[in-house]
Amino acid sequence: MPVPRRFDRRPPERDTTRINDRIRVPKVRLIGADGEQLGIVATNEALKRAQEADLDLVEVAPNSKPPVTRLLDYSKYKYEQEQKQKAARKHQQQVNVREIKLRPKIANHDYETKKGHVERFLRQQNKVKVTIMFRGREQAHPERGRALLQRLFEDLDGLAVIESAPLQEGRNMSMMLAPSKEAARAHKEAKDAAEESKPTAEEAKPAEEDATPAEEAKPAEEAKPAEEDAKPAAKEGEAEGEANGTDGDAKGD
Repeated sequence: MPVPRRFDRRPPERDTTRINDRIRVPKVRLIGADGEQLGIVATNEALKRAQEADLDLVEVAPNSKPPVTRLLDYSKYKYEQEQKQKAARKHQQQVNVREIKLRPKIANHDYETKKGHVERFLRQQNKVKVTIMFRGREQAHPERGRALLQRLFEDLDGLAVIESAPLQEGRNMSMMLAPSKEAARAHKEAKDAAEESKPTAEEAKPAEEDATPAEEAKPAEEAKPAEEDAKPAAKEGEAEGEANGTDGDAKGD
């Protein structure tokens, strides 16, 4: 049975910035297109100046008394603000929290596998929450869980720092690990190496250009001998026709 589709019933976000005729206060503090202070003027006068300059009257500080407005191209201003926000989001580093679960009596092979996962997460600049799960009588020996967490931290060989010490909550004991400066350096070096290994568009272009003439020249070379072979054949046919014509005239005579 298909799952019913859920619709987002929240109203769309509206631009709350007041511009032009949406500014209903009697007076505003006006700033010119070049940033000059034009003082407090009537709103109708500010709108008139905006129309004469082919610009918009935009309210930039609505909570001031009177509100501060500015003459500018609002569509261009809004586009620039969106680009700045996009650039800011691009440079933000998103940190994810991964979780690895262990048992106090974990086998060495499973331990090495889990440790490899933790190292990979840390090199990818993710935080790792390591959880020890106790069952039954294992809860009477929490020191085994702490010893295992300490062993894991030491085996990571400087890739992690302890952000929160081991803490037992019920049947579980957790420790939060964050990537260290060494892990960040390794991540940056791997990223730079991957970018350098990528061929640029200029390097790939000559290869395509070199391949094109060879492909075009090949059919032309194949066609050329065929044309040369056809010419002698045509000459032989003409000679036979002339010979036949001569013989026919002779017979007629």
